[in-house]
Amino acid sequence: MDSTLPAVAEELLKEIKKAFQETSHVPDDLLLGLKFIFGPSAVPALDLVDQRSVTRVTSPSGRTAYQVLGSSGKLYTCYSSCHFCTCPAFGFSVLQKSESLLCKHILAVYLSQAMGACQELTVSEEQLTSILLAEGEDEG
Repeated sequence: MDSTLPAVAEELLKEIKKAFQETSHVPDDLLLGLKFIFGPSAVPALDLVDQRSVTRVTSPSGRTAYQVLGSSGKLYTCYSSCHFCTCPAFGFSVLQKSESLLCKHILAVYLSQAMGACQELTVSEEQLTSILLAEGEDEG
């Protein structure tokens, strides 16, 4: 986890990781904490994790991005290193309105990391560049 999240959120994600490693499930009290801290993003993010919708994309140089298959069927690129997602909800609810800490896609990335539920995909440098540039083409 990165220091872009508030300490209480970081701690909760660490507790979820610890509990999941020990028991292969997340206790109810931690799920309630997740809902309390992350609000309406929590349940949809858990659904994305359950559906194994998060893929960590890595290149030979070690560069990493995450792709999350959203509930709408669209693929979003997330960067956990700088706490960013390409989805419209992130731009509106997180950046513009400051109503949420993050969108369901980034929360799904963090939860997938904590639960070891990320799909893994290794691509060439050129393929990773194409993935990253493809997002920009959708915008403009």
